[in-house]
Parts: sequence; structure tokens; C-alpha cells
Amino acid sequence: MSAIAHLGMYDLPEIRPAVEKLWSAVARRLRDDGLADVPLMLSPDLTPHESWRNPELLFGQSCGYPALHEHHGNLRIFATPLYDAPGCGAGTHCSFIVAPMESPLNELTDLRGARFALNSWDSNTGMNLPRLAFAPFAEDGRFLGEIVETGSHAESLARVGEERADAAAIDCVTHALLTRHRPDAVAKTRIFARSAPSPALPFVTARSTNEATIDALRRALVGALAAPALEATRKALFLSGVVPADEENYRTILEYERRAEELGYPKLA
Repeated sequence: MSAIAHLGMYDLPEIRPAVEKLWSAVARRLRDDGLADVPLMLSPDLTPHESWRNPELLFGQSCGYPALHEHHGNLRIFATPLYDAPGCGAGTHCSFIVAPMESPLNELTDLRGARFALNSWDSNTGMNLPRLAFAPFAEDGRFLGEIVETGSHAESLARVGEERADAAAIDCVTHALLTRHRPDAVAKTRIFARSAPSPALPFVTARSTNEATIDALRRALVGALAAPALEATRKALFLSGVVPADEENYRTILEYERRAEELGYPKLA
């Protein structure tokens, strides 16, 4: 099998050319660094979960929650992106809790019994962060009414805007991208709360990747994101840089999960 690269987390068609350009720059640097079997193209036909399960994954990006849970044995975290979208900090992002523009919702407690749009049950920003936010208000392990799984943050926001859901938790980087590329959809919604901050979506590789390759991946990514030629690409992706990281930098996600469980709210419900 040959090595693969996959960057499907912020997979809006509008930004795919920028994502492909970023990978091309990283791949060239890896080859110049003497790394063999570096794919020049991303593998766009794979789903994120398929890429995370692939033992030949050289370079990818994962949600932090599955990287510490279902795919913990498959993935190794090697870097944290620095995003400059609204809601981001130094290596962190958050969820924006959104409602229809004309909704009377003002406080998190107003969501009791609400119909909630969820992108995925293993999403940190879509599930884990709002679970922590709602936990103090849960009664007998319940707070929301109906939960509708949508498959993506973009679809969750669209359903809220169309008033087919009362609220959703949207990754703030996705929200910035949708604001730029799908302003009409975003204009039908409003942000009325935000979650606690959480480490941004990590760059990952297969668990079996050796230390020399990890070092090469970090050098290539740092170098590519610092290159003047990629300024437009960085702006298109709201990326300002990257810092080395490992699993310990993502323990906050597990701490948030533990806190929700201690409050009697182990599952979003």
C-alpha cells in the first residue's frame, strides 16, 4: 500500500483549491527533505473515518474527540493549527450555539426541550462542547428534546436557518467559512452563546509513524505555512500557523467529558 494524505475536516467545496494548494506545498517540502512515498495528491474520495482507520495515513486532520476515543489506537497527534477566525485563540477554537434569526432564545436554559441539530455523535464541537455547556441544567440526565443528526456543521446550520431545528453547536472555524462563502445561510441564524474553548482540530498521522517522519511532517507544515507564497491560501483557510503538539495537549477534551459526567450528563440528551 502507498501512503495517503487526507484533509477532510473543513471540507467545503469552496475551499478545496486552497486545501489542495496547502498539501502540495507540504508534500514538496517532505520530498525535498528526503521522505519517500509522499503522495502529491490528497485522497478526496475517502471519508474522514476511512482515512483515520488507514494504517498508511501519512498526513491528516482529525476532530480531537475521535482521536482520543474510537481512533485513539489508529492516530498520532503531531501538531495543532492556529486559526484566526472569530472564536479562536492561541491553538484553540470553540462552538457557537446558533438559533434561527427570529428565535426568542436568549439563554442556554431556554434550550430545555429544544430540537437540536447535531453534526455527529463523535464531534467535539458539535457534541462534547455543548454537552459540557448544557450539563449544569440537565435534570435526570436530560436537557434537550429531540436530537437530529445531520452529518455536517453546514447542514446543521442550514436546518437552524430554515427553522427545522431550534439550535445547533457550530465549530467557529466552519462558521467563519460559511459566513464568507454562504452568507445567505448564515444570515438566517444568530449566535446567542459560545462554548468553552478547546484545542483546535489536530493534524494527525498513523499511530505507527516513526519519530523521524513526525519531525519531517512538523518541519514541512511549519515551513509551508510560513512561506510568503501561501499567504492567500492561509487567508482562505483562516490559518495563521501551526505549533507542535501531542496527545497531552488535547487532554482538555477528556476533562470536559469527565466534568459533564460528574454533573450527571454523560450523553447529550
